[in-house]
Amino acid sequence: MNRRKFIQNTACASAGLLITKDLFAVNKGPVYGHNGMKYTLDTQWSRSDSVKYPVNDCHEMVQDNKGRIILLTNETKNNILIYNKSGKLLDSWGHEFPGGHGLSIADENGTQFLYITDTNKHQVYKTTMDGRVLLTINAPLDAGIYKKSEEFVPTEVAVDTNGDFFIADGYGAQYVLHYSHDGKLKGYFGGRGKDDENLDNAHGIVIDRRTGTPSLLVTDRTRTCFKRFSMDGKLEEIIKLPGACVCRPVIKNDHLYAAVLRSPNLNNAGSGFITILDKNNKVVSNIGGTEPQYINDQLQTMTQSEKIFVHPHDVCVDDDENLYVAQWASGKVYPYKFKRV
Repeated sequence: MNRRKFIQNTACASAGLLITKDLFAVNKGPVYGHNGMKYTLDTQWSRSDSVKYPVNDCHEMVQDNKGRIILLTNETKNNILIYNKSGKLLDSWGHEFPGGHGLSIADENGTQFLYITDTNKHQVYKTTMDGRVLLTINAPLDAGIYKKSEEFVPTEVAVDTNGDFFIADGYGAQYVLHYSHDGKLKGYFGGRGKDDENLDNAHGIVIDRRTGTPSLLVTDRTRTCFKRFSMDGKLEEIIKLPGACVCRPVIKNDHLYAAVLRSPNLNNAGSGFITILDKNNKVVSNIGGTEPQYINDQLQTMTQSEKIFVHPHDVCVDDDENLYVAQWASGKVYPYKFKRV
């Protein structure tokens, strides 16, 4: 064989290997999402024993500074399940949160704490990472906005750098309540009503620092939008998300992620997807939803397009920008993992 023929054969063989490699990568499974925010799906990520460690509603998830993924469920056999990123169960605790709903994590001088809301018990708890309760918040009856404790149905907490925290009463009177680090009520805003500054299904809350000036992003799920408030409760912006009944806003780097419980309205069961917004709060990708389309700078109505989810309730974004999705009322499924591609 002459040298030219050898080189040609070698090149063809190398090309064949490259083609095989590319086909193997493609055939690993379908890719979901749009515009560079794309993912592959692993529905069997959790490797915990469903008999020993059952879940009911998988409500929310966070990642701690050890890289662990922490799940809150309202199953009192194990309210908290702690995983590594590969889905191996590392620990579990908690039997006292029958309405475990909101899970937030905060850092205080290098020590992390969890904030858990319980919609059945009408309370909010600050706990250590292994479940010891340090602070309990009850309905602020002295504030004059609640007549009885049952009207307080907190769904989410956002914690500021100084330890102050904000509670979204998303299933109750629709207020956002501002507390000092030691649990004293400092103020409130929102509340049920029809004006722009009012809220309806104020399901989630996060402190947004992407622009340099901190503000509060609050879910208005019934009206399919997020509302931006100043830290003292003044309405600054409405981020319209037509067709997307969103859960809590989750910020990682420049992007904002949210589970869409149902679409295009709350009456349509089993119609959820995941939406992702860029730093300008423009939708760039939907996982299981229609491709985002803007006409004259107006976002068009989004709906479920692929039956990946039933009722996604939260998104956790890990340090590799992979996603973990917890679901409510979806057959007691464990969270799904979406690997960024």
